[in-house]
Amino acid sequence: MTSFTLPGFDLATFVTAILAEDLGLGWPGDGHDVTSESVIPADARFVGVMDSRDAITVAGLPLAAAFFRALDPAAVVESLVRDGDQVPPGTPLMRITGNGRALLTAERSALNTVQHLSGIATMARQYVDAMGDTKAVLLDTRKTIPGLRVLEKYATRMGGATNHRMGLWDAAMIKDNHVAIAGGVGPAVARAKAAGVVRIICEVDRLDQIAPALDAGATHLLLDNMGPDMLAQAVGLVAGRVPCEASGGVRLDTIAAIAASGVDYVSVGRLTQSAPAADIGLDFVAV
Repeated sequence: MTSFTLPGFDLATFVTAILAEDLGLGWPGDGHDVTSESVIPADARFVGVMDSRDAITVAGLPLAAAFFRALDPAAVVESLVRDGDQVPPGTPLMRITGNGRALLTAERSALNTVQHLSGIATMARQYVDAMGDTKAVLLDTRKTIPGLRVLEKYATRMGGATNHRMGLWDAAMIKDNHVAIAGGVGPAVARAKAAGVVRIICEVDRLDQIAPALDAGATHLLLDNMGPDMLAQAVGLVAGRVPCEASGGVRLDTIAAIAASGVDYVSVGRLTQSAPAADIGLDFVAV
């Protein structure tokens, strides 16, 4: 297994589970790649090159290597670029040499992972670039595919974004439903502060909610669905006392104006929720 570590992520468990899904473990006749076993000689050796078909930001190559080595520990896997690199169409990303059957069996799992993560990294880079020369930092969100959060948030970092909360445990985020039950932003923030929560993010969608949130102890304001002019007013009212984050309805064609409003952060759910898979191919030949 390749050396790739992320907090909260077990590479060996991930690779085993994904391969088991593709090999149909638990189904009748499971555990076989019937196509490769019936068509490819057991001792055949292949060499293949994974390449980009579009301009992309790369993410996930160490995971692809782990899939190939899981089925052929003797496989020679050479990464030709690194995660986080921006590459033009036609760029070779990885060269793999090893047992033909093993490489074909691992191919789709490896490609699916790299295509998905590179798609996220590519979109993140597009949004970072579109923000232009502002102080704003791009954030991701918790809008991730269940079970893939750690990897998807890794991919946003490869594209130049910064991770927001990893989950429900590392900060309080008071949103409209919390506010409705608590009776206002002030009481909601006060309850979190009284509970000993250190990081208290409070969502506000009106300017008159800013003072109560700050007075109660919010450490970060999420300015929800505000246009650039209203965002600039909110930033002026906050006057640098806590970081301000713009969120909601952010698109590639609107993020420049949003970032220019003076906010510290802009969060974009579509980075992990809607990024298309990168177009990446892998062709093998016998050696």
